[in-house]
Amino acid sequence: MTEIDDDDVRLDPGFADQFDRGFRPPCQLYLISPPEITDAFGDRLSAAIDAGSVAAFQLRLKGIDDHAIARLAEPLQKICADRDVAFIINDSIGLAKRLGADGVHLGQGDGDARDARAQLGPKVQIGVTCHDSRHLAMEAGEAGADYVAFGAFYPTTTKDTEHRAEPSILGWWTTVFELPCVAIGGITPDNARPLVEAGADFIAACSAVWTDGDGEAAAVKKFAALF
Repeated sequence: MTEIDDDDVRLDPGFADQFDRGFRPPCQLYLISPPEITDAFGDRLSAAIDAGSVAAFQLRLKGIDDHAIARLAEPLQKICADRDVAFIINDSIGLAKRLGADGVHLGQGDGDARDARAQLGPKVQIGVTCHDSRHLAMEAGEAGADYVAFGAFYPTTTKDTEHRAEPSILGWWTTVFELPCVAIGGITPDNARPLVEAGADFIAACSAVWTDGDGEAAAVKKFAALF
């Protein structure tokens, strides 16, 4: 008999509507840094966080080494700590440990959640990218992740994506599991509502905040109005 993977069976878009998902806290914003920043970025981050509804900030810088990232991270980490916002490092368990970050976000090729837990301890938040895969999300939960991230939901210029998730995966996850989920990929204030309504615990945003013509604080307020 041929074994059928869970991801081979298409989710009913109305799956979650059949169940009472119980209480979950209101959706919040999960900010991701631009791929390149300057020393002046701290003022922009402060303005964004102070606009409200920001739960976490992920530092995701490309094209520079860990020493440079660590230098840029120090003031940003303090800004987050002063505002009770989780400071998350992208990809690198070693850098997260070096900085004493609140968490680390791992892509599928960036290490195992079990290894991260062993190195970083019980209090650090560990997130795992799961693309559009229920199987990967369940594996991440079993490995001890603190949250799973689904996406991309929309076209994005922030990073190359091979997977396109549907909002129904958010409803399925939050119906079946208590572990929080993050929706990521091309999300703006104009297209986020279906993801919030589907059950996303967090909406991840990058370029929609940092390239908003009205400024990052205004962008965060636009997202907050949806929560």
